[in-house]
Amino acid sequence: MIELRYTLLSDGSSDRALIPILNWLLKTHLNDCAIQPQWADLRPFDKSLRNTFEKRIKLSLDLYPCELLFIHRDAEKDPHKTRINEICNAVTQSASLISVPTVCVVPVRMTEAWLLFDSVALRKAASNPNGKTPLNLPDIRRLEDEPDPKNVLYELLRQASGLSSRRLRTFSESERTHRVSELIDDFSHLRTLAAFGSLESELQDVIERQGWNFF
Repeated sequence: MIELRYTLLSDGSSDRALIPILNWLLKTHLNDCAIQPQWADLRPFDKSLRNTFEKRIKLSLDLYPCELLFIHRDAEKDPHKTRINEICNAVTQSASLISVPTVCVVPVRMTEAWLLFDSVALRKAASNPNGKTPLNLPDIRRLEDEPDPKNVLYELLRQASGLSSRRLRTFSESERTHRVSELIDDFSHLRTLAAFGSLESELQDVIERQGWNFF
């Protein structure tokens, strides 16, 4: 079995929730390949790397050698294309230092939007798999229109927990965000979203150019 290592360079630690999504995409498009994910933890270098995207890319590859680099930025209030261009410009500036293919990961508006479609995973992540409280999940076709996906996800987790207001004081939504992502088996529903489609299309192009589809 062939092994493929990839590194995820993300905006922050909460965006590690992207790793199960990237694993799913790679397993979907590669045959008989062991996927080895790495998250580039650059937190000890935050001050020295502030506003230096190119340095973050270089350090990620130095500390986490890989065959594929995913570079994440949330779109937030800017157009998806603007963030893609920012990443591509940084990659171009660092071209002499990058020896592996790169793929842009730009959720609209943020990573949490890609976790708002699976009520079973939400209930399990909230440690209340048999909960009966109705969860009003957003229409998956309109997830990119949600102005604050993180707040929506946190509120859904609180509802799914079934906990009282007092017990919710010690309930960590951020920790459970990663569990939501880990508990989702199938991310194909996200193909209705333009940003996810852009990610999958770019990844498919890289796989074909590298000849990995013959693994």
